[in-house]
Amino acid sequence: MVQALAKPVTFAEFLEWKSDEKRYELHNGVIIEMNQPLGKHERIGGFLTRKLSVEFDRLNLPYFIPKQALVKSPGGELGESAYSPDILILNDDNLVNESLWEKQSTVTQGDSIPLVIEIVSTNWRVDYLTKAADYEEIGILEYWIVDYLALGGRRFIGNPKQPTISVYSFVEGEYQVSQFRGDERIVSPIFPDLNLSAEQIFNAGKLIQI
Repeated sequence: MVQALAKPVTFAEFLEWKSDEKRYELHNGVIIEMNQPLGKHERIGGFLTRKLSVEFDRLNLPYFIPKQALVKSPGGELGESAYSPDILILNDDNLVNESLWEKQSTVTQGDSIPLVIEIVSTNWRVDYLTKAADYEEIGILEYWIVDYLALGGRRFIGNPKQPTISVYSFVEGEYQVSQFRGDERIVSPIFPDLNLSAEQIFNAGKLIQI
């Protein structure tokens, strides 16, 4: 990530400032320009988008995956935050209750967000610490951290470090985490019939040689 502006700004100022040409997030009042994702990152994101879209379509759920929507967390003492997740699944039925949705493509309620996925980049602390805390506070039912490069700290993914998918499930007001590696099947409370292993997801990031 690259810091775009150091001056603390409000969410309204952030929306007025940001450009559609690049991807930005607001972290405690500071605008952050997001780095261009690597090829493997994009392949994994595309693979998961396809697999999850097929699953919620099969179940006839009122879900969709927006292109550039924002998730706004409650403002804290340090300032407001708004994130642009790698994959965001929204519940269309609850968007009528989202006051920022129609004009600002922004959601704030856990009932609007069945699942959010972050694919770990260089600044892994944001995904494991900051976003996990904010997504929990919002009440997002499920949060995946896809750490295909094993960048996270050892306290998060173990020692020795290895590619890991962490699934945070919202249970009785807080997150409980389960982790998956290798050929272990991902257990998703939102999509209990999803038949997908951690290795399948990691392999999606590899360049196919023809």
